[in-house]
Amino acid sequence: MAVMPDELFANSWTPDSWRSRTAAQQPEWPDEEAVSATLEEIGRLPPLVFAGEARTLTDSLAAAQEGRAFLLVAGDCAESFNDFSANSIRDKLRVILQMSVVLTYGSGVPTIKVGRLAGQFSKPRSAPTETRDDVTLPSFRGDTVNDFAFEAAARRPDPSRMLRGYHQSAATLNLVRAFAKGGFADLSRIHMWNQEFVASSQQGQQYEALASEIERALRFMEACGIDLEAELQLHQVDVFTAHEALLLGFEQALTRRDTLSPSGDWYDCSAHLLWCGERTRALDGAHVEFLSGIHNPVGVKLGPDATPEEAVALCERLNPGRQAGRLVLFSRMGADRITESLSPLVRAVKLANHPVVWACDPMHGNTFQAESGYKTRRFSDIMRELHGFFAVCEANDIPPGGVHIELTGDDVTECLGGTDEVLDAHLERRYETMCDPRLNARQSLDLAFEIAGLLRR
Repeated sequence: MAVMPDELFANSWTPDSWRSRTAAQQPEWPDEEAVSATLEEIGRLPPLVFAGEARTLTDSLAAAQEGRAFLLVAGDCAESFNDFSANSIRDKLRVILQMSVVLTYGSGVPTIKVGRLAGQFSKPRSAPTETRDDVTLPSFRGDTVNDFAFEAAARRPDPSRMLRGYHQSAATLNLVRAFAKGGFADLSRIHMWNQEFVASSQQGQQYEALASEIERALRFMEACGIDLEAELQLHQVDVFTAHEALLLGFEQALTRRDTLSPSGDWYDCSAHLLWCGERTRALDGAHVEFLSGIHNPVGVKLGPDATPEEAVALCERLNPGRQAGRLVLFSRMGADRITESLSPLVRAVKLANHPVVWACDPMHGNTFQAESGYKTRRFSDIMRELHGFFAVCEANDIPPGGVHIELTGDDVTECLGGTDEVLDAHLERRYETMCDPRLNARQSLDLAFEIAGLLRR
């Protein structure tokens, strides 16, 4: 029997086969021996996540692909070594839980909760260097590469930071799992998730009304004789993690065989879901090569210049077996281009019979520099892109599978607009992001209620 090209490719894949391809967006490490030593040490450390968890996420994404679930990917633009505490993790998780309750109640289907955390440290950049006042230094590429401070020593890539990123990810995952399974996520505590600054806002009041409705429904179930204590899904939740698989040496070091499966498949145990971005999705590039061989669910960001042919080729490359729940395509088109740019991609992928979860990243295509000089996004543009995404899905008779949002649990002023109307003059008050602007908790709830309305429709 002839061996098909896909089978030949699959048999030739190894965790380091990406090294034979062009790897975009990699740091220029000054000491390769130090890099190798660091990666060897990381390779000896325990996995951060497990293959069975990744398989569970794949099954959940297969449901989202059919409209029986909805994917919420949410969290920081770039995690920070400096802003790391139990409170910050708890507050991010609390916003994700609030949003998921709103989405589940509004849509009637489960929300798949994926935190953009415990590994989202590295960032692609539009230029390798940054110049300020005639001083040129390497660009900040995230805390696992260099430091945000604009100083020569700080911007020098340091491989030991990858090891620190591993340990911070492990600590973050440990706390997230404790919150998710140890009572914090219990649906009976739904009122306690409301932060003080949200509780006093319009969004908070709307959330409180929803929480009261859910509370009444739980009391009704109990009155009917249903043993709520025995219903684990009311007291615990699954929270998965995701990040951009940017530093391929780091990802390779955490790629392990699944020893509990007869197939012995490879899984990248740095996160449950990995994606490649608009700058790293080259079909013949190292990032796509790496993602093609791991058995985690994977994603690809598609910008307005992506062609139908590229979209279909990426599906063939990353999911030749057409496994349900394996591949998420994140559109990031911009509010003004979402309809014209996304529609041909959706039609081409559907015509080629590729099973994918279509999800919308309404953040990255809507970034601009405000008059004050701050990089920001308009909440109204984010919502316009979401409305356009839902319209394209409806026109092509496919389920809107999910959203990808950059947010924080802090009361920042980084994105313009929302019900509480953040203005240009407000940006400097609490502009704390190291890279891209994030929604605050109020704006995140605004967005969740709006999406819930779109899902009901």
